[in-house]
Amino acid sequence: MEVKAKEISTILKRQIEQFEVTTEFEEVGEIIQVGDGIARVYGLENVMSSELVEFPHGVFGMALNLEEDNVGCILFGSEKYLKEGDPVKRTGKVMQVPVGEALIGRVVNPLGQPLDGKGPIKAKEFYQIERKALGVVARQPVKEPLQTGIKAIDSMIPIGRGQRELIIGDRQIGKSTIAIDTILNQKGQNVYCIYVAIGQKGSTISKVVQTFEQYGAMEYTTVILSSANDPAPLQYIAPYSGAAMGEYYRDNKMHALCVYDDLSKHAWAYRQVSLLLRRPPGREAYPGDIFYLHSRLLERAAKLSDELGGGSLTALPIVETQAGDFSAYIPTNVISITDGQIYLEPSLFYGGVRPSINVGLSVSRVGGNAQIKAMKQVAGKLRLDLAQYRELESFAKFSSELDKATQAQLSRGQRMVEILKQDQNKPLPVEKQIAVIFLGTQGFLDQVPVQEIQRLEQEFLQYIETKHSHLLKGIAEKKAIDENLQAGLTAACQEFVGSFSG
Repeated sequence: MEVKAKEISTILKRQIEQFEVTTEFEEVGEIIQVGDGIARVYGLENVMSSELVEFPHGVFGMALNLEEDNVGCILFGSEKYLKEGDPVKRTGKVMQVPVGEALIGRVVNPLGQPLDGKGPIKAKEFYQIERKALGVVARQPVKEPLQTGIKAIDSMIPIGRGQRELIIGDRQIGKSTIAIDTILNQKGQNVYCIYVAIGQKGSTISKVVQTFEQYGAMEYTTVILSSANDPAPLQYIAPYSGAAMGEYYRDNKMHALCVYDDLSKHAWAYRQVSLLLRRPPGREAYPGDIFYLHSRLLERAAKLSDELGGGSLTALPIVETQAGDFSAYIPTNVISITDGQIYLEPSLFYGGVRPSINVGLSVSRVGGNAQIKAMKQVAGKLRLDLAQYRELESFAKFSSELDKATQAQLSRGQRMVEILKQDQNKPLPVEKQIAVIFLGTQGFLDQVPVQEIQRLEQEFLQYIETKHSHLLKGIAEKKAIDENLQAGLTAACQEFVGSFSG
């Protein structure tokens, strides 16, 4: 075989012509100090605030402090394999998490990585965890109810889609229970739920996930878990990840509910991170921007205008008080950001009133706009009656003889307190709540002994479901009580109470 020099030279010329030099620039710094979930890095001069940076051994971090001669990064993994002098690379991406339907039914960490052993998450879209809250023009007033299934809340402290309602109270008196029951009640309501657990015990979250699975709530729920065992930086970004996942549904004309359990532990995690980054401490050693920490998170909850599709993101933040101190730093901060609060009182809880909602201190700043007309019709006087009852109750302890009007008011109040009691994980559809409250407010229970009320309620619900289901259907469809429904409900109540007393 003869090799021709001309052919070889043409091939070489063609290859030289097609040869391209590709150069890649990577900005690399090095660790100058590491420990306690914090790394100080030298050499990343063009790094952005909140940018994801890559450390050796697959550990990622986020640039938080941009100083003159170094960058303070928080670490989202173990620092035990990192040491001084290790290289650190920029990724060029601001911190983001996967969003969308692929996350429904999953338990993930704040980075969107699965923790449930059900395989990888195939998300098509990613949202930045920190996004600017929408302005006034992009929103519309809250006017569509988000039913919690809890009689005391839906009747007196209603929550609307797009609202931010704070749940506040001491530890172990049912704050998480209210949020969990609200999620259980969204079954079939076309609301996607996100439960963000911040600094909780692993065993507690395991029980919550078990409850969701038992009642079929995981079909529309995502659980974001940063346990007490996780480093403070992961606890700090957890609620922002939840908000980003909720915003996906809001921006795509759907409805979402995000529960942050709880923001006290979130503030503690942020305080820890800030002090380690040597940011100057302020009141109670919290950094100066602690208010902004929660305001920029909760402002992302909104009901969008019709031009933007009318989607909504509702936020239920939870804050723990110490010994009922309603006016502490973090509680007052969050109260001033939210559209109302549900205050749970220890004395009511230990007195057997559950949910232990203090009607006097609880408020919804959206009010009747977030209620259907039928609920407004039956529960109009309920709040006032209960507040007056609480006042009279304390007054009656000191008085031996009471006039008939006061006795009647006390008697009615006791029965209304009994009617509003509710077991956990048993949310009620709104039409059943209306029927039960109608029974109480119209005076049908005034002659029934107080200790019999709980049993009466169960039997009444069974009775109206089997014999008068058309009334429940009518309330659900019309969302208001007309003359025919009023007459039907009155007759049904009279018939039932008569047979019950007999």
